[in-house]
Amino acid sequence: MNLRPISLTIAATTLALGALGALPACVTDSPNDLDSQELVGANEDTDTVEAGVTGSLAVGTTLKSTTDVNLRSGPGTNYGVLHVVPTGSQVTVVASAPNNGFYKVKHNGTTGWSSGKYYNTVSSGAVSSARQGALDRGKSMKGFSYWWGHGRWKPEGATASTKGSCSGSCPNCSHGGSYGADCSGFVAKAWRVPSSNDDITKDSHPYGTIHFDQDSSLWSTVSRGNVKPADALVYNSGGAGHIVLYSSGDGWGSMYAYECKGCSAGCVYGLRTASSAYHAIRRAGW
Repeated sequence: MNLRPISLTIAATTLALGALGALPACVTDSPNDLDSQELVGANEDTDTVEAGVTGSLAVGTTLKSTTDVNLRSGPGTNYGVLHVVPTGSQVTVVASAPNNGFYKVKHNGTTGWSSGKYYNTVSSGAVSSARQGALDRGKSMKGFSYWWGHGRWKPEGATASTKGSCSGSCPNCSHGGSYGADCSGFVAKAWRVPSSNDDITKDSHPYGTIHFDQDSSLWSTVSRGNVKPADALVYNSGGAGHIVLYSSGDGWGSMYAYECKGCSAGCVYGLRTASSAYHAIRRAGW
């Protein structure tokens, strides 16, 4: 009787097990699969880091992480980790005031909260005088009526006797009074485009959304993720369009903006979103 050597049997068994071990990992049903693991955040031992940033920061300020830092769903370590911002990465501040030492920032398209202890300031995000001028014009427009095809208002703001009125459905709407603007008439005045369109008390309407929707020598498209105060968001499709003057917030989410919204709403400031039909534009020289 021929017996197979035990050593050969063990070797064959070992070889078979080794072959099984070489199978692609994606076929396993093990609970230890990477896809089933929760996101592991960075260590938040605040006693081992320097002070970082504190106090209110201008929206648009760029910060740089000094270590791997968690981007959380809320302002505290009890909130979930959205992802980890790697050491040396830049984030953009989207809300000026911190909450519990955490800042609302954006990194690679994701908005969340990170502890200010792990960041240094790269750029201040301060609004230039030209941009601030446009925002100031936007602020002075608040409260005036929507006036189709026009752009004119008083720098001291609207009163009951000067705000004007709009009724009906535009473009076949009726306007009462001497002041007001539509969306594009307002932005052209706020931006001072062309340069001769400087006097906000003088009625003019040089551009419509059909013009703002296309790049020109006076403005050009920028990333919505990189919008700055006094940039604009615009769309025009099938003869319809709208444009708003961005003030602060998330260019792809909730943002504050000045706009001449429509006949019933008039010219307002508030929180809004903008659909994917909009793109961001920036005045030349800003």
